[in-house]
Amino acid sequence: MNLSPGQLDTLFQALGDPTRRAILERLARGPATVTELAAPFDMALPSFLGHVHRLEAAGLVTTAKTGRIRTVTLVPGAFTPVRSWLDDQRALWEGRLDRLDAYVQTLMQETRDDPEP
Repeated sequence: MNLSPGQLDTLFQALGDPTRRAILERLARGPATVTELAAPFDMALPSFLGHVHRLEAAGLVTTAKTGRIRTVTLVPGAFTPVRSWLDDQRALWEGRLDRLDAYVQTLMQETRDDPEP
């Protein structure tokens, strides 16, 4: 899945707030109403809805309204782009660290092989 840098930025910005991460953690257990999600937070409902809208704009959750009740659901696979990017970064840095380690080992061996003057 190829994401533009802007899309990845949107995902990371959505994940960058502790309130939004807590919402996602709760939704991992299953869908919940906005009222249920907002209960643990000491903030006005419009402010809380701003967090929900930010998650929805990032494609991490969906909302559905039935009458006066809005239910929020985690989007399956929504974290895949973030995970893919992190996996790519891990592979890049592991490769760099492996090359650095090999270089240091070579230097250490050369030092051992050189006779002292």
